[in-house]
Amino acid sequence: MNTLDSLVLVGYLILVIGLGIWLAKRSKTTEGFMAAGGALPGWAVGLSIFGTFVSSISFLANPGKSFDANWNPFVFGLSLPVAAWIATRYFVPFYRKSGEVSAYTHLEKRFGPWARVYAVLCYLLTQMGRVGTILYLVALALAPLTGWSVVTIILITGVLVTAYTLIGGIEAVIWTDVVQSIVLTLGIFLCLGIIFSGMPEGPGQVFQIASEADKFSLGSFGASLSEPTFWVILVFGLFINLQNFGIDQSYVQRYATANSDQAAKKSVWLGALLYVPISALLFLVGTGLYAFYAAQPDLLPEAVSKGDKVFPHFIATELPAGITGLLVAAVLAAAMSSVDSSLNGSATLTWCDLIKRFSKKEATEARGMNVLRFATIGFGILGTGAALAMIRVESALDAWWKISSIFSGGILGLFLLGLIVRKAKNVAAAISVTIGVLVIFWLSAAGQGWLPEWLKPALHGNLTIVVGTLTIFLVGLIISSFTSKESNA
Repeated sequence: MNTLDSLVLVGYLILVIGLGIWLAKRSKTTEGFMAAGGALPGWAVGLSIFGTFVSSISFLANPGKSFDANWNPFVFGLSLPVAAWIATRYFVPFYRKSGEVSAYTHLEKRFGPWARVYAVLCYLLTQMGRVGTILYLVALALAPLTGWSVVTIILITGVLVTAYTLIGGIEAVIWTDVVQSIVLTLGIFLCLGIIFSGMPEGPGQVFQIASEADKFSLGSFGASLSEPTFWVILVFGLFINLQNFGIDQSYVQRYATANSDQAAKKSVWLGALLYVPISALLFLVGTGLYAFYAAQPDLLPEAVSKGDKVFPHFIATELPAGITGLLVAAVLAAAMSSVDSSLNGSATLTWCDLIKRFSKKEATEARGMNVLRFATIGFGILGTGAALAMIRVESALDAWWKISSIFSGGILGLFLLGLIVRKAKNVAAAISVTIGVLVIFWLSAAGQGWLPEWLKPALHGNLTIVVGTLTIFLVGLIISSFTSKESNA
């Protein structure tokens, strides 16, 4: 990057850290640090939810997917309005009524302490893997743009996001997410403008080339469960988004920050309905890049002809001075808006569900703030360490999928069992979770090629969370029905 680009990037980073420092005075209590006193407007919370959805994985991977293939992954986002309706109808009122900041307190009330601890540990393990993946992938993208090493970028990003999350708490997370959402959205529009204006025969050439290559296809509408058809991706998206809105601490915690029940519901709708068109624009960036380089193949070296590398190459070579710096800031924004919520959520659970719940010492404000601050630093270090460790793995995404499919798939089924099946008791929940986790591990192992062919199910890997969730719910329902009949008899 040239001097102007560097100034834009540094200016953005100063803005983010300055915002965290300015909000520090409002995060001196545990309530302020974890829930911002329940005083934030719904639109700000909604933009924060939107920013968490558009992580650096989406910002970089979605254009890469549409460049290499088509718009099949976009179907994931089409499930969001359905998930948002369910969330605003059931999940948001449930959590707002409970008055708890933690997403997992109610699991103890339903099934005992084991359920609460199980969910918390699953969340913490998943989030550290997620933070590591995001920091590593954003470093891979920014290294050729900045000239810095991958290790340097991981360390700088990890320190910065940990710093403003530590200083400003959840309020800093939300307001910086607002800024970052605006920056990354502006970056998308700028890229599209440059792509369309750079076509030799005008903007219409993008759609002509893309249509001829069937780049706008949403995938097969067939009934196969072993391929990423439209229906497989739609169902996968629905379950993932129900998990996000229903039991992911990063999202649930935001419900408590809104200044009213209605504001909390509006925040969910705003985040969901913003993501769908912005996601479409990200896929359009990838499709536009395909057409841009198809019309001008001499501009794309063979070494960067794959989707994940094309977008960073375009940013580095085709954008004017100053705009490159803004796009680099947008890539960082996409990463930081996801990592900050993971760190704050992990610290919140450490205090509410582990230390405060099981420690015999008095839960004073001073002790709570110390735990929240040290936990934020600790998880920042762990997440940054996970990113550095991923430098040695063959595929960061494969490593992330292995972690998330095993640790996150079982929580949604347990939550739905407790919420819907009122007859479900401790034993039924424990048995169903055990069976469900074994099923998830089996499907994950099959997807990674660890099992012989005769043990592999004819299911696409995206259905792992669907099958795992339904297994836990249905097994719990069946056991509860039998035990209920026996007790009545």
